[in-house]
Amino acid sequence: MIGGLWNGLSGLNSFEKALNVESNNVTNVSTIGHKADEVRFEDLMYQNGYGKGSTVQSVVKSNTQGGLQVTGNSYDVAIEGKGYFIVEERETGEVAYTRAGNFQMGTDGILQTSNSLKVLGLTPQTTSIISSDVNERTFTSDYSKFVASQTILNDEESVAPANRFIKTVNTKVTNYLDSAQDSGISGSGYKSSDSKIADVDALMIDYKNKLEEYSLSPNARSTASLSQLTTIDYSNLTANLLDENDSINVLINNSKISQQFDTDIETTLNKFSDKLSNVKGLTSSVNTSTGIVEITSLIPGKEVSIVEASINNSFSLITNTQSASIGSGQGLVDSSRTALKTAIEAADAKLIDVTSNISLANEENLVVNEIQMKLDKLNLVENSFGTVVIDNGNIYLKDGNNSFLIGKLETATFKNEQGLNPLGDNLYKNTEESGTALTAGGLNKLVSSSLELSNSNLGSSLSTLLIYQKAFEANSKSITTSDEMLSTAIDLIK
Repeated sequence: MIGGLWNGLSGLNSFEKALNVESNNVTNVSTIGHKADEVRFEDLMYQNGYGKGSTVQSVVKSNTQGGLQVTGNSYDVAIEGKGYFIVEERETGEVAYTRAGNFQMGTDGILQTSNSLKVLGLTPQTTSIISSDVNERTFTSDYSKFVASQTILNDEESVAPANRFIKTVNTKVTNYLDSAQDSGISGSGYKSSDSKIADVDALMIDYKNKLEEYSLSPNARSTASLSQLTTIDYSNLTANLLDENDSINVLINNSKISQQFDTDIETTLNKFSDKLSNVKGLTSSVNTSTGIVEITSLIPGKEVSIVEASINNSFSLITNTQSASIGSGQGLVDSSRTALKTAIEAADAKLIDVTSNISLANEENLVVNEIQMKLDKLNLVENSFGTVVIDNGNIYLKDGNNSFLIGKLETATFKNEQGLNPLGDNLYKNTEESGTALTAGGLNKLVSSSLELSNSNLGSSLSTLLIYQKAFEANSKSITTSDEMLSTAIDLIK
């Protein structure tokens, strides 16, 4: 009878704790990223075949995936799969972990949680800036012409970790349409303002195409592009330039370039070279003493058809002293950008090109930092915060057509997630039982503009609460019954 009292009492204690746990699940049914608790019971020791009641063995987290809700908020991120975001206490620097991705920007521009903890991730290790003016390192209002913005991802598992990266390339120029002027010496690279503008337009298209090509093969070996250099030897025919009925000719990309005799042979050759220089994407020079014309393509890797060079009806020798070579990888991009920069500066304008690169070599070791969310504080764009875009954990700030990579959210997992210590505020702390944090990058997908909801099931919780209530009542009954039997036995003794 006394054993029945203690058994009932142990049941009351167990189910009181169980009721507390399940009621906590119910109250957190709408908490972002909450993981429901599960109560596990165990029976107590036996004596002479009789049980001594029950107790709560453990309370564990249910790590099933919570539902995802699209919020439309650009700062919200949900984890689909395993893992936790890494956060840091501002004052103490202590690191914790959370599934709640309802982030925001702090007053200092740092990405933070709703309770002001810093959100940690990878940030660009290098920001390479190529500028016509070495003193200018920021996109100012003077750079009014958009050229290119390209993201290059090289994060495939087949690539060695040390070679994996994410980068963005952003390029703008000043207004070359207004600044371009005629310049140069007749016969030696003379360019009109219109031809300079046409050259820049062609090279801008080439640069955008080369960036896109690089993004499709980011692991390609870096090889520089080569520009086509063509020599035309008119030396044996220049004596035929005698009067206005004579002309020097060549067919370039199926367009005939022709110059009639003007004043003398030297003037004629110079004017012919000037016409060649004013063909979009080309520059030319002539040696009037020898009659040899050199035509250089300004667009690296571009093949130019140059045929049927003649004076009157007599044809000259054409030699490609350097053939065009397209190049590959980073070298492909560098060659095109150098050519564009040269053309921009020839048009009395300026170029600035910013490459932000995040190496993924440290991803395995979770070497993470705070993430600054303001472009002006990053000294990338003058007087602009930027608009946030998060794509699979990669954080970009958009300014007009330009998109700058400023960080990458990292997630951590643990050998024993049940060993994590729940702190409240949607936070967990690692313990000896959980082990140290490991990268979870390959175990999940980060979903933008969404949040993971609680995995608490209201229907299941209400049913469980009813069971616990009845169990509590039954244990109460066992106590009162044992008490009545004990009272009866004492009365019999009396």
